[in-house]
Amino acid sequence: MPAGGCAPPATADPPAAEPAGAPAAPPNRRAGAVAAFGDTAVPRRPVHTFSIVARDPRTGDLGVAVQSHWFSVGSVVTWAEAGVGAVATQSFAEPAYGPRGLQLMASGMSARAALDALVSVDPARDVRQVAFVDARGEVAVHTGKACIAEAGHVTGDGFSVQANMMGNDRVVPAMARAFRRARGPLAERLVAALEAGQAAGGDIRGRQSAALLVVRGEATGQPWRDRLVDLRVEDHPAPVAELRRLLTVHRAYEHMNDGDAAMERKDMAAALRHYRAAAKLAPDNLEIVYWHAVALASNGRLAQSLPLFRKVFAADANWIELTRRLERPGLLARDAIETIVARAAGAGSAPAR
Repeated sequence: MPAGGCAPPATADPPAAEPAGAPAAPPNRRAGAVAAFGDTAVPRRPVHTFSIVARDPRTGDLGVAVQSHWFSVGSVVTWAEAGVGAVATQSFAEPAYGPRGLQLMASGMSARAALDALVSVDPARDVRQVAFVDARGEVAVHTGKACIAEAGHVTGDGFSVQANMMGNDRVVPAMARAFRRARGPLAERLVAALEAGQAAGGDIRGRQSAALLVVRGEATGQPWRDRLVDLRVEDHPAPVAELRRLLTVHRAYEHMNDGDAAMERKDMAAALRHYRAAAKLAPDNLEIVYWHAVALASNGRLAQSLPLFRKVFAADANWIELTRRLERPGLLARDAIETIVARAAGAGSAPAR
């Protein structure tokens, strides 16, 4: 009997025909996607508990978030592609649903058609739990009849919440309510859903890892810009709380990047707003404090930078040596470095070399 006590998987069906009305697509996008899961007749162990996939109706952004009592759940469950969709594949998880589902949705198939096509050729469909959301906000979800209880899903406008091995049957409804009520960017709303799921009972086994992935609603052609949030907690006693903390740090660094961009535009007022916002979100992060100081010093605000340099140097003297090394790449002028070291590091410090 498969791990977890589930019933044996169903016998594999032949590959399904294309759904009626599905738009034609280049063979290289679909030919390999709708294929039998030939190497997965024996299900893997159950690696997941609860997740959410969603599209933000305001921005079009697409995302997926998950928590599990399993190491590195994000490396298995969460998949997304800008302008295409997001996927959560769990229970006795088959990772192939991620790339194959995205491939089908990219070819023009809806979330429903893509999921149906893949489930129909999966010999272990009865122990799978998979959810798709496409770039139009259509959602589709499959909860196999042999998934470990409590198992179920709830769909809403542009989102799907699904779970298995829950402590009770209140987890999924609590997640759906939290997502509907939450405000702000999609990433924060997804984490709010995970927090509600954990508060309602969570995974009957406990908790270990979590992940959050958000991509743009429209692809830019620059993949490094399309992935807006990509955070994982691999092994932690409170993974959702840690995921929330990491998201806050992520937002702080976004403000730092925006501040640097404003500096390049010579918009000092905007830059200072972003730097202050970053410091408020992560007040103990020396990296943020230090580069804020460097940006000020390199843009004619040396006096404003000195209190920040003092804070960093007092915490760790290695930053003093780093400051001395900023002349070569042109980040600070030699005379500025000498002033910073003399006035922020103390009179006994050696001059810049």
